[in-house]
Amino acid sequence: MKIFPLVFVLLFSSAYKAQISDSTRTPEIYLKGNALLLPVGIINAGGEYQLKEKVTVQADLLISPWKSFSGKPLQIYIAGLDARYYFKETFKNLYMGANISASRYIMQKWNYWSDGPYQYRPDSPVYVASDLYQVGFSAMLGATIGYQLQLNDRWNMDVFVGGGNVQSFYKGYHKKLGIRYDTDPDRNYNRSGEWMIYRGGVMIAYKLKNHEHKK
Repeated sequence: MKIFPLVFVLLFSSAYKAQISDSTRTPEIYLKGNALLLPVGIINAGGEYQLKEKVTVQADLLISPWKSFSGKPLQIYIAGLDARYYFKETFKNLYMGANISASRYIMQKWNYWSDGPYQYRPDSPVYVASDLYQVGFSAMLGATIGYQLQLNDRWNMDVFVGGGNVQSFYKGYHKKLGIRYDTDPDRNYNRSGEWMIYRGGVMIAYKLKNHEHKK
């Protein structure tokens, strides 16, 4: 886990220095949207900005507004930031990067999808797992790997996946009774830490027109 903060700091530090040292250059900017998630009503859009020949930074948002998706709450809001390094040329071919993201959610975690019994503590009531959901927020720190395919002078396709360490703080509720199932006098929030894939898809990117800098 300690290696991720170091890699993240080094990448963003080099990106910042690159921007200062090459401030007279006309950068390339791509606006993009995730075509893989859009058909299910989840919006994932952002922009990628060129800092130097092989270095970019991308900011993006993910919005899942579903109060009920297949009977399960799926309201997720994620803001993320990537620092990316391209091995051949910016916005083309293979790249790797460091990612930091933050999320707010009202959702049902995957391990609560079954109709089996769930008991928070030995002295807690027994509930049906699928009747429970979580409300909380997460901080994510990890890496992204992807490949950008140039479709023409203006359009790219960006296939990517990212993951790392996810630290979550949440409260648990019963969706029918409206009460908390995770009552604990010693703490207000539950906490979990996991290594997982938390981003990915197929971004369709459009290159904005460049405007030359005036000296």
